[in-house]
Amino acid sequence: MPKTQTVFITITAAAALGAIATIGSVAQQALSGVQKLMVVRATRLPGKVHILPATLETTQWGWFDNAELPRLTVDSGDTVVFETMSHSHGQLWPGRTIDELKKLRTDWPGRGPMTITGPVFVNTAEPGDVLQIKINKIVARPWGANFNVPGLFGQFPKEFPDGQVKYFYLDWERKVAEFGLGIEIPLRPFPGTLGVARAQPGRYNAVPPGPFAGNLDNRELIEGATLHVPVFVRGALVWTGDSHAAQGNGEVNLTAIETAFQEINVTITVDKTRKLEWPRIETESDWITMGFDEDLGKALDGAKSETAKLIAEQRNIAAEQAATSVPTRADCRVTQVVDIKKGVHCLVPKNPASTRPIPPRPTAETADYLVTTARGADLNKAMDEASWGMIELLQRKGFVAARCLLACQHQHGLSRRRDDCSRKERALPGAEKPVGATLIKRD
Repeated sequence: MPKTQTVFITITAAAALGAIATIGSVAQQALSGVQKLMVVRATRLPGKVHILPATLETTQWGWFDNAELPRLTVDSGDTVVFETMSHSHGQLWPGRTIDELKKLRTDWPGRGPMTITGPVFVNTAEPGDVLQIKINKIVARPWGANFNVPGLFGQFPKEFPDGQVKYFYLDWERKVAEFGLGIEIPLRPFPGTLGVARAQPGRYNAVPPGPFAGNLDNRELIEGATLHVPVFVRGALVWTGDSHAAQGNGEVNLTAIETAFQEINVTITVDKTRKLEWPRIETESDWITMGFDEDLGKALDGAKSETAKLIAEQRNIAAEQAATSVPTRADCRVTQVVDIKKGVHCLVPKNPASTRPIPPRPTAETADYLVTTARGADLNKAMDEASWGMIELLQRKGFVAARCLLACQHQHGLSRRRDDCSRKERALPGAEKPVGATLIKRD
């Protein structure tokens, strides 16, 4: 009897595996039929044009998994018109309380709040290739939200234990959102999350960015920009979501003005001629390199290392030699400090012969900017001090809330004198690092 049972179980397992394979094949065939109906005529856009709406079937809430079944398959050079959904599978909308938003995080641990549309499988994309994702057009919703979850997230969770949420009308005609009486925030939409599948199998929290890009929260990734990202799995698998209407560098209070896009229109191209270890952003005038780490100082080191590689490529020189020009060529800024892995990005002119100076770093209030600064060997602490200083300054100036910091710019002030900066780094590896926070004044 035991022998019969053993044989029976073995046959059942084999049958189950066969059934799973059959179901997967049938599902793929069904999706293939559906995808034909997602191709539309749009002759002014590159390649075939595909529409990928944001539904519960085409989105995931807060995680990436490289085993996720593609919702769309495209060729290199095709255009995809993504629709995105607000946080927590569309559960963020005007009227939701901060307690309800907190519950959506605490009841679903291990995942991020963002809803991501995808994945999109790109034919011919293989590990080691580079994927170019050019943003052609962004059309956002007319409302957005900014919030900090009580006592849990953001740069200062302990200092803001109550949390708050604020909703905005997004005036796309004027390209502003009114924060309060006389306070307007300029709108600059971009995808907080855009990237490909990571190499590691399994389900991963979508909050921390990495070599696969993902939750970059980089405010330079706007219409007209191109994300260059290394491919780690066959087909690359492209996702986007966490749509932003505006965000300052640093993203101090946790969120941007969070919204959803009716359309984020991208052209996806496979590049087999180059190799990248980390993503880059290309704009009309600049290349933008990045570094990520839980330690902001190490994130800066990573961004500077990637910048040296870029300059070496541009000038056909050794990376060691290129590193000496980073302080005078790279405009480095704190991307965000709230995504588990903090980010720094550096803007480098695309023209190797450019003599464009790095913008000055004001150390005191000017006619155009409110300014706070801090220095220290620990860049994390310096960032905290500069940010908290801005919060206190805003309160003294009578602004309605410290959450104005969502429009704040945080920049790491690399010395503009190459020799001084290089000498300090060689002689004093723990030398003080300056961080400045600036906020544009509005008359």
